[in-house]
Amino acid sequence: MDGPFNPPLIPLTLYFATGLDHHLAFRNASRYAFAMIKTFRCRDTETLFSGRRVARFANIERAALRKLVQLNLARVIDDMRAPPGNRLEALKGDRSGQWSVRINAQWRLCFRFLDGDALDVEIVDYH
Repeated sequence: MDGPFNPPLIPLTLYFATGLDHHLAFRNASRYAFAMIKTFRCRDTETLFSGRRVARFANIERAALRKLVQLNLARVIDDMRAPPGNRLEALKGDRSGQWSVRINAQWRLCFRFLDGDALDVEIVDYH
């Protein structure tokens, strides 16, 4: 081996949102976390994921970030089944091929999942 393996890093601000200690968060980000979200369908969702505030997501910011971090760390779609409150669901109709998890009664995190990667990730208002 020529040198150390440097996996893609998750933005450190996401770990702050989960309440982890700064030093622990840095170690986790630099050694263990692989980025699995590859593309975003919604610019506001990408902005929130990068650690910046989005006015329309103000009421769901913490829960949405928690779901985005979980999705980013998911290796297989079944990783999104826990906790049961996620209510992972395969979508139908014009969203066939997509999955959703609940952020709350109104908002969903929708995405495609292919070969361990999350694609076309967006936060959607269902009402």
